Amino acid sequence: MSARVPAEVFPPGEFLREELEAREWSQQELADILDRPPRLISELIAGKRAVTPETAKGLAEAFGTSAEYWMSLESQYQLSKVKTEHSSVARKANLYSKFPVREMLRRGWIQASENLDVLEQRFCDFFNIPTLQDHPSLTHYAKKTDVALDVTSLQLAWLFRVRLMADRQVITSYKKEKLLAAVESLKNLLLSAEEIRHVPRLLAEAGVRLVFVEAISGSKIDGACFWLSEDKPVIGMTLRYDRIDNFWFVLRHEIEHVLREDGRHSDTPIVDLDLGSADGELDECEKLANGAAQEFCVPVKQLNDFVSRVQPYFSEQKVILFAQRIKVHPGIVVGQLQRKLERHDFLRKHQVKVRSFVLPSADADGWGSLSS
Repeated sequence: MSARVPAEVFPPGEFLREELEAREWSQQELADILDRPPRLISELIAGKRAVTPETAKGLAEAFGTSAEYWMSLESQYQLSKVKTEHSSVARKANLYSKFPVREMLRRGWIQASENLDVLEQRFCDFFNIPTLQDHPSLTHYAKKTDVALDVTSLQLAWLFRVRLMADRQVITSYKKEKLLAAVESLKNLLLSAEEIRHVPRLLAEAGVRLVFVEAISGSKIDGACFWLSEDKPVIGMTLRYDRIDNFWFVLRHEIEHVLREDGRHSDTPIVDLDLGSADGELDECEKLANGAAQEFCVPVKQLNDFVSRVQPYFSEQKVILFAQRIKVHPGIVVGQLQRKLERHDFLRKHQVKVRSFVLPSADADGWGSLSS
């Protein structure tokens, strides 16, 4: 007998009743055949007892079907009793597949709620989208039909946290001339790690919104640049590597993106991952930003002259004297030498930590404290 697929889902007992009627068997007769209590047959037909693997095998032998047929009928019936019209499981799965929900809740970026409707709305508000089916757009240039940003969910969440904090800042309008002057002022801060505390103020006076948000594990972001509008550039940094050389390299790299107006007329942010990688695989704008950062930290000609003059005897004293001569912290010189010589263990003790100097004077979120 071929297996039947019912249009509606009925308990297996309905099909058992049909089999008995087709053979003109009574329930007692089937019980005798199966060597089972009559009550079992009665409860199966009434839908009060589930078909077990043992019962399925007996019914298969009695009616010339398969045990899988009876187990399938039972499975379909049991599944039909589970209400799925308003199931929260699929909605939660969708939410978790789109965004790093647990991390965002843990950081306080989204307030938790047991009401799924409320929670979904809070994520829509955070990413500035009408519904969860819409693609988040970071800047005002985004079109209604734009494609999702080419970033991971971890990077996207970080970017929107930076955007939210930057949008709240009240600072002067951006002027390129002001930023160029600020870069010259920043050079005066390179000699001492403590002087980094002045960086947020100098950029704010130039009209650049600087935000520090702790990186989400696995996001690999060092920094990012985007524009809230044509006169509102934003620089976001993660301080992923708490070292003086990395701080200045990433900052100057992002400043160059602003100066060159990269992304100013686009809905795509400039997201920089693992800065310092080989230039051969980078876009032209990234190569130019890297070049500006290198020149700012240690002028390339002076670095090359130093290397050619002292190699292979790079003593600590020579590095410190060179750093003093060009008026930068030794850790910055060490960082550039490590990259040039491909010796990342070279004089690492001079790459001092700077996070504690910059965060108290900055718009920051993470590292044990939350920004409102």
